[in-house]
Amino acid sequence: MKSSKHVVLVLMIVIFSAGCAFIAKNKEYQGFDPSGLDGLVSGQTTAAEVSKIFGAPSQVVKMSNGNAYVYERSVAKGTGFWLVLVSFGNYDMQYDRVVFFFDQDDILTHYGASLNAQEASYGLPF
Repeated sequence: MKSSKHVVLVLMIVIFSAGCAFIAKNKEYQGFDPSGLDGLVSGQTTAAEVSKIFGAPSQVVKMSNGNAYVYERSVAKGTGFWLVLVSFGNYDMQYDRVVFFFDQDDILTHYGASLNAQEASYGLPF
């Protein structure tokens, strides 16, 4: 009698948990303020000023004629649906990336920016 109660309990758990769905988003994203780029002047802005505006870089690359500061942020969004035997999922990650190039005296020579993180989207998991 006791084992039949366990079997019924297990069957109920399997039936009610047979399918699940989820939607997720990366919560650690802090985007760049594009207006911070407007105040930068090649040949005048220093590495210290860039660090004051954007904070510590994600990566510092040593080059033969100076340094490059790489700033990178990402947004990831995912959706999924699974049944007992079949699973479907969708995952989209987009980046904001800004790279500043400095000469040997830590003066900004030029920079490039790609601000696509807001384009990350949820999608159907099929």
